[in-house]
Amino acid sequence: MTPSPSASPSLRPRPDSVKMKSSKDSFKASQRPEAQARASFCSVRENDSDLAQTFSSSKISSYSKAAEAVLDEHSPTRDMAEIQFQPPPTRPHSKLHGYWYPADSFRGWKEISVRGKAKNRSYGDLQVLNMTWNSPPNAARPRSRYAPGKSPLERLPLELLRPIIDLLVEDIPPNSVTPRNIDLMALLLTSRTVHAVTLSTLYNQVTIPHSRIFRKFLKHISENPSLGTIVRRLDFCHFNPGTIFSTARERAATRNLTSDTLLQCLELMPHLQEFLGQEYIEDDLDANVLRKLFLGLPRLQAVDLCGCTSLKFKTAFQSVLQESWPKSLPIKRLSLHKCISLHPAVLEMILPRVLTLTHLDVAGTQLTDAALESIPVTARITHLNIGKCNRLSARSVVNFIANHPAAKGLVFLSLGMDARSNQLFDIEDVTELLPALPSTLKSLNLRGSKMAPNHIELLRPLTKHLEELALGRCLSLEDIDRLFVPDENEDGDMEIDWVPHTLKYLDLTDMTLSDFDFSYLFGKSSILLKNFSAPLEVVEVSDLIYQRLGKSSSAALEKSGWKLNEFGNRSWVVRIPDDSGRRDDGRRGWKWGASYWGMRKIPVAKADVGGMYGSFMFGRKL
Repeated sequence: MTPSPSASPSLRPRPDSVKMKSSKDSFKASQRPEAQARASFCSVRENDSDLAQTFSSSKISSYSKAAEAVLDEHSPTRDMAEIQFQPPPTRPHSKLHGYWYPADSFRGWKEISVRGKAKNRSYGDLQVLNMTWNSPPNAARPRSRYAPGKSPLERLPLELLRPIIDLLVEDIPPNSVTPRNIDLMALLLTSRTVHAVTLSTLYNQVTIPHSRIFRKFLKHISENPSLGTIVRRLDFCHFNPGTIFSTARERAATRNLTSDTLLQCLELMPHLQEFLGQEYIEDDLDANVLRKLFLGLPRLQAVDLCGCTSLKFKTAFQSVLQESWPKSLPIKRLSLHKCISLHPAVLEMILPRVLTLTHLDVAGTQLTDAALESIPVTARITHLNIGKCNRLSARSVVNFIANHPAAKGLVFLSLGMDARSNQLFDIEDVTELLPALPSTLKSLNLRGSKMAPNHIELLRPLTKHLEELALGRCLSLEDIDRLFVPDENEDGDMEIDWVPHTLKYLDLTDMTLSDFDFSYLFGKSSILLKNFSAPLEVVEVSDLIYQRLGKSSSAALEKSGWKLNEFGNRSWVVRIPDDSGRRDDGRRGWKWGASYWGMRKIPVAKADVGGMYGSFMFGRKL
């Protein structure tokens, strides 16, 4: 939710800023940031197209541009029989300027085709000049047959009415004024019952795209403290302080978002359940703010501080450790993704106190064996990301996954490493780990591990329920093919009781150019790019392999039914949908709002992918 920008004079739409856009843009046009309905700050978001792993991005905020008026000229053609001729104010019998009563066959200016394209802007131009036929005044509306508060909508139970109005909410902030905001504002004027439910929807999940919106929101809840009690999520994933102000001095002078105003805001939201921050607000997370988050909000269940690495943030967290911490914290979902500067003592203080933990993302942090083993046995972790935690030992990780009660229901597990700097698992460690993995697992990342061909036999049972799999080093394409089809026995027959795999995404980024046999890939004996590998849809490869495929093998790929795709620092080979155009949209409950495959960061709140979180999830490597 974003507080309505319509109240701000600077964001009020002007007639000369009207832009028109078709609701059915082509795929290419949708890739341009300026063509998007919403261009977030340094944003990555999933783009709905016929291909998987298709993203849009923008380094420009639509909030820094002139606001767009809401005018949909692509609605069904107006019935010309219902309009009447509007004579000119002087000389009403004059035939100048085209003031003619329209013929019966005339269907409106926007239907005129020039060179095969509808020039629908002409209607708006004529309307501005008052040179068109206007609709007659609306007849008096019939009085409602329902008494105030007695309409069927108002009599719905709140348990039904609230989800209906919630359907108008979009997780990605709107571009200035949109139909979504207009609809919600109209509902505020409908009745007392609908007003109360709509107000709850508007303030339940607050998204802050820039500091002026934050200041406006803070003013609202300061003047009306009851509004602050409605807020359950405060989301800064689209926030960028450098969009409006070019220098840090200008930002400091305005004092829109500072550590003091952020603390004041948190004080006014006693029932806050989810706080989503990121690296752009790291200097505003001082000791008082962190103390309030972890020790002063008894209902807080989710905290995301991904990418915060500044010295101020590190110092503030260490000072909070001197406080008297309770034995338990209400936090269930915690993300300190890529908080590489945090002292190990921070996690050793927090993890033993999260008794009901379900989501933990500490990738790239200084997580130690002691901190991992201190997770309470009452926790029920479904999503765990401990990739690139160089202080961990293989023995501690295998023991935790195999024996700790909190790891028995894992759905997402990332143990990925960069083998160039650190290798967590050797061949023996992988051999011990694979049989210990639970059958609930849907996503597994073993990147950076040293693997051997005999691990394929251990991976086969996992592929009957895994949808994402990232493999380690030292495997060949021949080895990988064995994941998709059964082996032949001595008589040349296949296994009769073979169960098909469920893999949708395969990460082969650990394979080097020397490991990747291109002649085998496009040969008759290869399985990876054949229909036998279905439902496999996405194969991620390294940059060098992607470049080689693009230079010499793109035609062979398309002939096989695959296509190259890339975004940010990542590259994929994606299966082209069949003639029916139907494909799996990739949405799964365990992804918490994400659609596409191979996310690097664990979400801690159910929301559409966008903003800085989209960048951490899909635009970056491990």
